[in-house]
Amino acid sequence: MSESAPLYSSAIITSFLKLVRSRYSHVNIAELLARSGMEQYQVEDEGHWFTQEQVDSFHETLVRATHNPSIAREAGRYSASPERLGLLTRYVLGLAGPAKVFETIGTIAGNLTRSTSYTSRRISKTEIELTVVPLAGVTEKPYQCENRMGYFEAIVAGFNYRMPLIVHDECIFKGGTSCTYSISWRESGVELWKRMRLIATGTAILGTTVAAGLSPGLVPLLTGISVMVVLMLSLICERLEKRELSSAIENLRSTSEEFLRNANRTYTNALMINEMGHIISKYNQTDALLTQVTGLLQKRLEYDRGLIMLVSDDGKNLEFRSGFGYGRAMVKEMRQASFHLDNPDSQGVFVRCHRERKSFLVNDITDIENNLSRHSLKFLRKIGSKSFICCPILYEDDCLGILAVDNISSKRPLVESDINLLMGIAPEIGISVHNALMTEERELQFRSILRTLAASIDARDNLTAGHSERVTEYSMAICSQMGIPADLTEVIRVASQLHDYGKIGIQDSILKKSGPLSTEEREEIKTHVVKTRKILEEISFTGMYRQVPFIAGSHHERLDGTGYPSGLKGSEIPLGARIIAVADFFEAITARRHYHEPLSIDAAVKMLRAEGASHMDRAVIEALVVALNEGKICVPASETAPPLSTLSLSLATPGGDDGRIGKASRLPEERPEIVQKFTGVGVSG
Repeated sequence: MSESAPLYSSAIITSFLKLVRSRYSHVNIAELLARSGMEQYQVEDEGHWFTQEQVDSFHETLVRATHNPSIAREAGRYSASPERLGLLTRYVLGLAGPAKVFETIGTIAGNLTRSTSYTSRRISKTEIELTVVPLAGVTEKPYQCENRMGYFEAIVAGFNYRMPLIVHDECIFKGGTSCTYSISWRESGVELWKRMRLIATGTAILGTTVAAGLSPGLVPLLTGISVMVVLMLSLICERLEKRELSSAIENLRSTSEEFLRNANRTYTNALMINEMGHIISKYNQTDALLTQVTGLLQKRLEYDRGLIMLVSDDGKNLEFRSGFGYGRAMVKEMRQASFHLDNPDSQGVFVRCHRERKSFLVNDITDIENNLSRHSLKFLRKIGSKSFICCPILYEDDCLGILAVDNISSKRPLVESDINLLMGIAPEIGISVHNALMTEERELQFRSILRTLAASIDARDNLTAGHSERVTEYSMAICSQMGIPADLTEVIRVASQLHDYGKIGIQDSILKKSGPLSTEEREEIKTHVVKTRKILEEISFTGMYRQVPFIAGSHHERLDGTGYPSGLKGSEIPLGARIIAVADFFEAITARRHYHEPLSIDAAVKMLRAEGASHMDRAVIEALVVALNEGKICVPASETAPPLSTLSLSLATPGGDDGRIGKASRLPEERPEIVQKFTGVGVSG
């Protein structure tokens, strides 16, 4: 076992420090710990363990500071004083007596040290033999033997007994294979008073019996005196017993409460980890994921505030992404704050945490203000942080960001067990954030490919450039207005972008023809939806995206069954196709084409509503009109189509006379070829 192995509980160091504060107040504890390679928060954390090298350095430094070579034994004895705290108190005074404690010394020692094994053998009611054997690879020092004897003395003294007699003939530091301690002690005060009461009772009975034979007249007097003495001794014994029992009960209560708190904390952490797993499996968008994670941290952990920062896309900064416990003004402040990762001179804790892949626990920022830049110190003071923990969010070898928590109203100190807990959570956050970022990156690439495919078709003619993007924009506005679920909205977005992709197989002479189409040409152009579906079916769409080919290939179907290519009717036409049909129709009649000039929006709305009588979904049409009124759809301005801001749209049915649709809403009688083009074939970009 190496010297770097954690062997000794912080409770041992705590006993030393309590002694130092009480009797050696001139010793600088912060300097003592620093020279020993220890941190204050590590000592305060009962779950922390120190190495042999650390405790050796601590003892050596303490001896020099106090000029007391017997400080180790004194520290062990000090644990019996009323000021002592820690595991020793919780165990010792909650048990029956010294003998019982020494019989269970292995369990007690296991909470204090991992360096040795203990065995005990009872010799008598007030004497026991202990054997201590160092574990393989452990090299203890003589002061630790002295410290043990101090603890043994403390155990006995803890029951209000006198200091025990310890005979230590065999010692590993004197050539022995183990340390053997023969420990004997006198009985407690209660036992002595009980023995006195027993003797007094026997003496009274004997004296009364003798007096009855020699002088019967003295019997009442002797009996009364005897009873008074026995009663007095019984009262003393009872009071002493109650005092010791109360002390034992109080320490048992303290122990039980501490164990209950630990159990609750463990249960809460288990719940949190379980819920974290559910969040990771449910959310694949980074912001939504982090919002859920910080909400869980706020719910399950005992911190006043917390935040998560991630590395910016360019890798140059840390950016605030989510948090809890902060007001709006504070969140705004943190979003505007700069945490430069590309500046080698940056010394902020957040930046160092990311750069060094190392956790930081600061219980008082004044302790580190000399190591901080003026900017970082100003920021910490502005957000009111006094103590905090900062942990890196790692995924494999990459640091994706940092997780930080702090307390501003709670007085609970932050200790290393808090770091351990957060360091257990941070990798889970790292995995989930990595997956979410990869999903978003793939989605971004997917959308980019879709836009490129759609643009490649639109680019065949400068008049149709941007058609697919505008149809997609109108479709998304309709989905939003109708409250379409996010998953279906995403499917419709993809289908609307690719709804005309089959036109790649249509000749330019037909697509760009400015005059009326012949019957053969009309039939040819109708084939573009069949070609669209066949091409899209060759793409390996999975999950919800499997609907894309059918939806995109059905956007020229009509409710009355007169559409193409399959003559679907009513509900046979998927909702996504009905939405794209309205968006496609509206875009086509409000944009310039080879065969027509754009209609005004009023005229386009009236034509749409006319189509709603038998061809298109009225609910979808009205959703588009509402979106127009609310400014959610922006129709590109043109010479003959006035901007939306100059128009007043009606939500009434076609032909309504509310005064907002006037002469401009009538289809121009002088352009019958446009009407024929729209209604004869079914408008398509």
